[in-house]
Amino acid sequence: MSKADLAKKPAEVAAMFDEVAPTYDLTNALLSFGQDSRWRKIVRDAVFPEAGQKILDLAAGTGASSAAFTGPDIKVVAGDFSEGMLAVGRKRHPDIEFVFADATSLPFKDGEFDAVTISFGLRNVVDVEKALAEMYRVTKPGGRIVICEFSKVTNPVLAPFYNLYLNKILPGFSRIASKTPEAYSYLSESILAWPNQQELGLKITNAGYESVAYRNLTFGIVAVHRGLKPKASAIPATKKSATKKPVAKQAAK
Repeated sequence: MSKADLAKKPAEVAAMFDEVAPTYDLTNALLSFGQDSRWRKIVRDAVFPEAGQKILDLAAGTGASSAAFTGPDIKVVAGDFSEGMLAVGRKRHPDIEFVFADATSLPFKDGEFDAVTISFGLRNVVDVEKALAEMYRVTKPGGRIVICEFSKVTNPVLAPFYNLYLNKILPGFSRIASKTPEAYSYLSESILAWPNQQELGLKITNAGYESVAYRNLTFGIVAVHRGLKPKASAIPATKKSATKKPVAKQAAK
């Protein structure tokens, strides 16, 4: 298979994920040393799904992340732009609605969802600001956004070892554990190029969300960002007159 590059052309990224769909969840569990299940539980707590709510899970892949939000009288919509991922997801989770969805042009109404979440997918979007604007559009006033994404290790002692893992160990391990090692080479490159916790927090704030905060997981290898859409109609910060924008704060938990 051909590897997608950091230009993140949608067709190339989608084709890459089509190829890895059948073994995606298993390989992720191996490469994260089982931490992926813990991360999903923390994301679920941040989303805090309740009866009567409608939740959009973007970059849902095969639905492992979406399944965490299911419950009595909770409507979960799993969106992804890889048809291969969607096909596997529909077989594994027939009770969840899977929808082809490009994060930069969502096929949903304004204010349709109580919560919008994306795990390990925003990094693969060609236009992050446009995707965040779309997430803001489909979030109900008073609703929330939760983003789980690879981030920057905060411990200066551990950071060199993590960079070694990304540059050397992960590509080598994926050649053994995966039939599509090119996808995991792209994974390393995209993580290294991704902005840090506060930079992503500022992007979320600029999209219009307020009370933006983040929580580091596993020493900052992953960070969970969350924010609220104002209950009253608000103009995203990028369209306001120049003012000092609040910096995302690290949450206690």
